[in-house]
Amino acid sequence: MPSFPAGFRWGVSTSAYQIEGAAGADGRGPSIWDTFAHSPGRIVDGSSGDVACDHYHRYAEDIALMAELGVTAYRFSVAWPRVRPTGSGAVNPAGLDFYERLVDGLLERGIDPVATLFHWDLPQPLEDAGGWLNRDTAHRFAEYADLVAERLGDRVKLWITLNEPFIHMSLGHGTGEHAPGRALLFDAFPVAHHQLLGHGLAVTALRARTAAPVAIANNYSPVRAAGDGPADRSAVAAYEALHNQLFTDPLFGRGYPTELGFDQSAVRDGDLDVIAAPIDVLGVNYYNPTGVRAPEDGSPLPFELVPLDGYPRTAFDWPVAPDGLRELLGWLHGRYGADLPPVQITESGCAYDDEPDADGRVHDPDRIAYLDGHLRAVRAAVDDGVDVTGYFVWSLLDNWEWAEGFTKRFGLVHVDYPTGRRTPKSSYAWLREVIATARRDTAR
Repeated sequence: MPSFPAGFRWGVSTSAYQIEGAAGADGRGPSIWDTFAHSPGRIVDGSSGDVACDHYHRYAEDIALMAELGVTAYRFSVAWPRVRPTGSGAVNPAGLDFYERLVDGLLERGIDPVATLFHWDLPQPLEDAGGWLNRDTAHRFAEYADLVAERLGDRVKLWITLNEPFIHMSLGHGTGEHAPGRALLFDAFPVAHHQLLGHGLAVTALRARTAAPVAIANNYSPVRAAGDGPADRSAVAAYEALHNQLFTDPLFGRGYPTELGFDQSAVRDGDLDVIAAPIDVLGVNYYNPTGVRAPEDGSPLPFELVPLDGYPRTAFDWPVAPDGLRELLGWLHGRYGADLPPVQITESGCAYDDEPDADGRVHDPDRIAYLDGHLRAVRAAVDDGVDVTGYFVWSLLDNWEWAEGFTKRFGLVHVDYPTGRRTPKSSYAWLREVIATARRDTAR
């Protein structure tokens, strides 16, 4: 494994609804994912995040696993409905108390708390009022950011406003595969704008409470044409504008890409200035490249997504393409130049069907190969001149994987869901040695 720069942040990531459980405990209100998961036919295995990994009660055990792994940072998400159950109005002190215990427990073990404020679990009362289609939600998000920063702003080391707003817009509001289950296709643009407006307002709120750096975590995917005709190239341009530029260009004062012809009536005077509030870090979530070709006549979309051949596949049937991460980081560096702040890989990981053997051990050589390849891609991007300052593995634990329920395992640690028992996998031991070696090398 190549060396990494001094101060490189080694981390693991999770999200609240996927691991916390305790869905009705201590004053937590319902989120859109509670509603969605309990709607028949929405989740592959009929499960929900009601219990998940029971991290709410077992967080100390999970912090101990992180400390043993040797990570220097833990990226978690704060559950908005646990802190402010209706999305506005009364604050739930017990919710803030939980995150305070978590943050203090991390700091005691020398682990930087990295807090994501929105990882898709919108309070259901806000959804009932229109959700992210309603401009008011952006203002409620800024209020919530202020509340959390008021309590934790002196201890959290990096704030992330939104996680993957593209995925929340496209799967939650474009196709309806995720909560809240709306199928608006390109009419979902107001969801994009109001999320970004909420981000900008939250950046301002956070700056007033804390000196810690502020970021957003975007999902990115290199786009590769499945054909070489002009229509295929146009399809690639359209998809790249949607997936990679829509939630990035406005951050750096470039407005929204025009290739998709969105109705931008939701954008008001001054909004783009709010969205372009300077950030200190760009979070990059990377899993795989995307294959695209020209759509069939009559398609409502200007592209068609197609599988990419020639790659190993994960249990999610995603192509394993470490070269795509280096390509992506180079694309960001080339497109945004001096505007691009330092980058941290805030999610990178893979799902495989990992189960204990007869001796109770969990061997996952495919995950080791995945992580090895992607860390080498990060090092290559650093050599190319990209300022990459951290890498967070998705995920610490096997967890509740959204619409796939408990059928996909991303963790470095195996979770037996009926009992909650944690078993570190062979990838956990491998990564522990990688981190220990890297930290020894930079300490010399």
